[in-house]
Amino acid sequence: MTEQQLPVWADPSVSPAELDAQGVSRRQLMRRAGLFGAAFALGSAAAPAFAATENTGFGGDDPRLAYLVGDHHVHSVYSHDAKYTFSQQAQAAAKYGLDWMVFNEHSNFGHAYYGAAMEHKEILKARAENPRQLIFQGLEWYIPAAEHCTVFAAPGPHEVDLLTQFELAYDGKLLGYTEGSAGATDTARNEAHAVKAIQWLAEQRRTGYVDDVLVLANHPLRLGIDSPHEMRGWRDAAPEIMIGMEGAPGAQGAAIPGWRGTTSIRGEYENKPSAQSWSGYPADAYLTYGGFDWATATVGGLWDSMLAEGRLFSITTNSDNHRTVFDTWKNGDWAAGQNFDNTGRLPDPVNTDTPQAGSDFWPGEFSRTHVGVTRYGYRAVMAGLRAGRVWLDHGHLLDGLDVRLKRERDYSRGVTLGGRLRVRKGDKLTLEVTVTTASRPNAQGILPELAHVDVIRGAVRGPVTDRDTWKAPDTKVVQTKDVSGRKGTYTLRIPLTAGDESFYVRLRGSDGNRHGAGYLGASVDPNGPIAHEPGNGDPWADTWFYSNPVFVDVAGA
Repeated sequence: MTEQQLPVWADPSVSPAELDAQGVSRRQLMRRAGLFGAAFALGSAAAPAFAATENTGFGGDDPRLAYLVGDHHVHSVYSHDAKYTFSQQAQAAAKYGLDWMVFNEHSNFGHAYYGAAMEHKEILKARAENPRQLIFQGLEWYIPAAEHCTVFAAPGPHEVDLLTQFELAYDGKLLGYTEGSAGATDTARNEAHAVKAIQWLAEQRRTGYVDDVLVLANHPLRLGIDSPHEMRGWRDAAPEIMIGMEGAPGAQGAAIPGWRGTTSIRGEYENKPSAQSWSGYPADAYLTYGGFDWATATVGGLWDSMLAEGRLFSITTNSDNHRTVFDTWKNGDWAAGQNFDNTGRLPDPVNTDTPQAGSDFWPGEFSRTHVGVTRYGYRAVMAGLRAGRVWLDHGHLLDGLDVRLKRERDYSRGVTLGGRLRVRKGDKLTLEVTVTTASRPNAQGILPELAHVDVIRGAVRGPVTDRDTWKAPDTKVVQTKDVSGRKGTYTLRIPLTAGDESFYVRLRGSDGNRHGAGYLGASVDPNGPIAHEPGNGDPWADTWFYSNPVFVDVAGA
């Protein structure tokens, strides 16, 4: 593989005069972290960016991080229901500042037999021609008995072989194990097959067939068929492989007023329960809140119930780009006798000069997942995702976020997102939240302004008895910081105290435009994201950021 080059904002040989405002801001963030130049050397293919280690002493001292921006859910002509060429998507990602992206094509016999190999050749070429971009090949796995997952591997000699072997042996659509197919009713068999699939991926990593592989659940509550016990089962099968879920889905342009229709919802969350849906979800679970999936947006809800077990389960966001809003391209026409099943690839799109139907934004245009690394490279991104060093935003709400939790009067760096701080009962703690505000207008021409930062705290009680529980009754918003009007880089210092129980804290914030009592009530979440009226969900007017948690292990708890 061609040697990777640093992105322009991280490359000392690139003059600041050649950078746009976002690049200048990102370079400044790197300098503050002490990673600019030689300190941010390219990651070796043989070594991860950092290793996850058990913290046996009190306190913690995580490394300083630079954040790489990416999208793990992008489709091209190698998906049967998409539209754009591989190069169109890669160029858009570069335009909107992505450092890494995953081409996550739908499973299909045509894809397995033809498309995956053809796309791999394009990816190899793109890696050589665009060494400043990290381009992963992935698969959108139809989970037996459930919905979809992103599966992607580190570059290497077997990356495409891994995906096609997995697709043919474990994909629910190809096996007839998904909703709407005859085999969908054999729930126990299908759920067990999903667990075996994740275990198989873990074995390929353990034996060295591939250097690394990760799985993330996509749009988990869109159809209500990803039950809590299934999600726990996938996580438990191989937590180093099945690392989390989309906290916010793609298709964020679905409910732009006047665009798709009066019933449209952000994320295309426009469904009702079916025979395969888990019966324990309320009707409101099928909606998005501030563009985020109900499982994530509900304080004290499903995501928190998993975190309350004391185990990391990360969230991400992405474009899920198939068809961009207001775009003028349409699918090309098939040649006689050709179809997706016998080619594995759609015809190239054709420009019509007339806006076409679509719900999506380009990769990086609206949704961004930020992954903390200590150096640049494919393995570094995957290690950062696995470690949970992740925050996400919509509408380019923030330029930067750094989170540190430490004991009072502790001069170490403390621990950051995804990490664990070991303390004693009664210890005084300080949560340091360093925010860098948006430095330029986003793609809609809006200069985003952060209005508030919410601190959410939950007790850690260990594994649940009822694996279908979706509530964490001791999780709530414990502080809200009004940051309206603040510009540049500033640090919030929030005092916390360790009690009798271990706990976690996570962060959330928004532009302040739309708020209401959370799903579990105002005493839990007084000013949370709310569902918009059908057909009236302008995403640019309701933007949020979320962070992964930091865990606090109280000695003796």
